[in-house]
Amino acid sequence: MSAPKRSILELGPDELAEWCEQHGEKPFRAKQIRRWLFPNRAASFEDMLELPKGLREKLTAEFSFFAGTIQQHQIATDRTEKLLIQLPDGNTVECVLMRETNRRTVCISTQVGCAMGCVFCASGMLGLKRNLTRGEILEQILRIDRLLDEDERLTNIVVMGIGEPLQNLPQLLPVLDEVTSESGLGMSPRRVTVSTVGLPAKIKELAKLNRPFNLAVSLHAATDQLRDELVPVNNNIGVDAILDAADEYFKVTGRRITYEYVLLSGINDQPQQAHQLADLLTDRNAHVNLIPMNDVETLPFHEPAEPETENFVAILESRGTAATVRKRKGADIDAACGQLRLKKEMASESDA
Repeated sequence: MSAPKRSILELGPDELAEWCEQHGEKPFRAKQIRRWLFPNRAASFEDMLELPKGLREKLTAEFSFFAGTIQQHQIATDRTEKLLIQLPDGNTVECVLMRETNRRTVCISTQVGCAMGCVFCASGMLGLKRNLTRGEILEQILRIDRLLDEDERLTNIVVMGIGEPLQNLPQLLPVLDEVTSESGLGMSPRRVTVSTVGLPAKIKELAKLNRPFNLAVSLHAATDQLRDELVPVNNNIGVDAILDAADEYFKVTGRRITYEYVLLSGINDQPQQAHQLADLLTDRNAHVNLIPMNDVETLPFHEPAEPETENFVAILESRGTAATVRKRKGADIDAACGQLRLKKEMASESDA
C-alpha cells in the first residue's frame, strides 16, 4: 500500500507559499488556497473554484484535504455535536461543537490518549499513544467549523479535549497562530482557552509568549494529599508550585486564571474541602469552574446531589472566590471528554 498523502493542513502560510512557487504558481495563489481552507469552508480542492483547474489537480495529486475520516457523528438534543475522527494510523480523537445563545465553541484534543492518569477521566484510561500533529489538531477545528450553518461562526476555542495540551505545545501553538491570524479564522486570542493539569514549567513557558490566551488549571483538590490520589502526576509537582506558575501567568498576561474542579460525590465535595479551596484562592484573581462528574461506566465515581453542589458554590462565594457550575452539554451523546473514543476502543478490543 502507498503511504497516505500529506494533509495540506500541515503546511503553514510560508510553506504553502513556497510550495506554490516550486510548482510554478503565483504567490497570491497561496492566499487564495488559505481563504478556501478557512473562511470559505471548502470541503475539497475541487470546491476552490477561483483556482485554475491545473492547480486544483496538483493539490489533489499531492495532498489530502483532511487526513482523517469521520468514524462517528453524534448530535445531542441540545444541538451539541461530537465527532470521532479516525487518523491515518488508525488512532482516533474527539472534538465537540457546543452551541449557546451567542457562542459557538469547539473543544479540541491535542494527543491520542493522555499520560496524566487522572483517576476519574475517560481520556487517559488507555494511556498516551502519541502527540497529534498540527494538521491533526487544525483538522478538528475546521471540521467543526463546517458543521455550522452559513450564518454561524466559531466564537471560541477550548483546548480541553483528549490529552495534556502543554505537553504538545510545539504542535498546538502554530494551530493557535493560524486560527487567530487575519489570514486564518481571525479569532481573538482572548477567545482561546488552554487547559492543563498543572505543569509549572510549561505554564511559565506559555506565559513567556505573552499571548492573552485564557488558562484553565485542572485542580480538583486543594491539598496535595487528596490531589495525589486523584491526579497522580501531582506527586512530582505539588499544588503550591502550580499556583505559583499560574500567578506568574496572570502577572504576565493579565488574564484571570480559571481553576477547574470536578466534583466527585463524597470525595472532594464536602464543606471542609470548599473552605480549603477558598483558602488557596481568596487572595488570587481566580474563577472556579465546578464540573459535576460525568459518570463513566467503568469508574466508581459519581456527581454529587444538587444540594452539595450548591453548598460548595455558596461557601466559595461567601469567601470571596467567584465560582460557577459548568452547564452539562450533550449528556445524551457521550459528549464528555474521551467517552466516545473509550467506548470505541473497548469495543474494538472485545471484538479482537
